[in-house]
Amino acid sequence: MNSKRRSRSGQAGFTLIELVVVVTIIGILAGIALVNVRNAQRKAAENVLRANLTNMRKAIDDFYADKQRYPASLQELVDEKYVRSMPKDPITKSDTTWIEINEQAEATDSFDFSSTWTPGGEDQFQQPGIIDLKSGAEGTTLDGTPYGEL
Repeated sequence: MNSKRRSRSGQAGFTLIELVVVVTIIGILAGIALVNVRNAQRKAAENVLRANLTNMRKAIDDFYADKQRYPASLQELVDEKYVRSMPKDPITKSDTTWIEINEQAEATDSFDFSSTWTPGGEDQFQQPGIIDLKSGAEGTTLDGTPYGEL
């Protein structure tokens, strides 16, 4: 019986080197996982930004197709029910950081009333409307594209 006790007590536990190796491997794997989670969150926010821009641009195009003019403001898209609400920029977490790109007035030598008069008997002139939308977020995407160029 004494020989059995000695063999059991000589093999009990782990050596310090084995524990250090295991803890080091776990630390490396945890570091890799943390980086991947952060990149996944940022990539998801960038995909939401792209989808929001696509949907808003489609709403502007639909508005133009229906009214033969561009919306004077983004709120007009909501008021006319082309979008349910203004989406938030997922990078800045705000719905006020959108950069509106207005149509450029054509430069002519003489003022042509027929090109700016709103049809339908209304005595008003068209204001330049919003033809595009960009993100006002600072920085670049994971692939290096500035947010303002999406």
